[in-house]
Amino acid sequence: MNLTQALPARAAWFDLLDDAQQARVLRDTAVAHVEAGTIVEHKGVIACAWIGVLDGLVKVSVGNADGKLASLTGVPAGGWIGEGSLLKREARKYDIIALRRSTIARLRGDTFYWLLDASIPFNRYLLHQLNERVAQFIGKAEYDRLLAPDARVARCLAELFNPLLYPGNSMRLEITQEEIGYLARISRQRTNQALRTLEAAALLKIEYGAVQVLDLDGLKHYGI
Repeated sequence: MNLTQALPARAAWFDLLDDAQQARVLRDTAVAHVEAGTIVEHKGVIACAWIGVLDGLVKVSVGNADGKLASLTGVPAGGWIGEGSLLKREARKYDIIALRRSTIARLRGDTFYWLLDASIPFNRYLLHQLNERVAQFIGKAEYDRLLAPDARVARCLAELFNPLLYPGNSMRLEITQEEIGYLARISRQRTNQALRTLEAAALLKIEYGAVQVLDLDGLKHYGI
């Protein structure tokens, strides 16, 4: 899939632009294929691009000098991340790391700022995304502290199917139990137990290397 095909499919905001704006975005977007474990963006580096996941899966994580790491969220194909650092013109406060082989798009910062000045629909899209992102992290702070592992896995999966942050994705996501464990911050064995519990509750179906969501609302409210 080339960029002309990929952006309409993997960037819900692209079709909101006029022809001239789309042409500039296509010109100023770079694409890279990265292997699992690659740091796509480094914490502490000044943000100079808006990051999109055209294919694959990445995680947003933070760490300290002692080597302790914490995953903040996962971003599947169709997700765009890092607009906050761009808007504030500041250094990234997190690493973006590929959990599997992924295709990454980088829209140049100057074109991102130009779209903010030139497109009201783009501004509205970004406003909705930022609002949803705030709600996501408030919810995550709550369930990380209050919920049992089964419910944490349920919320972790529900996040990856958020239709506002990751539009266009089906209810089936290619993701391994190990990757879910990374995002939910529990062991692979405990992740397997949680998935079996959620499957028994008819909320999802476990497939080889994938999860099929049967009841997204049920996942969002599991354990409450």
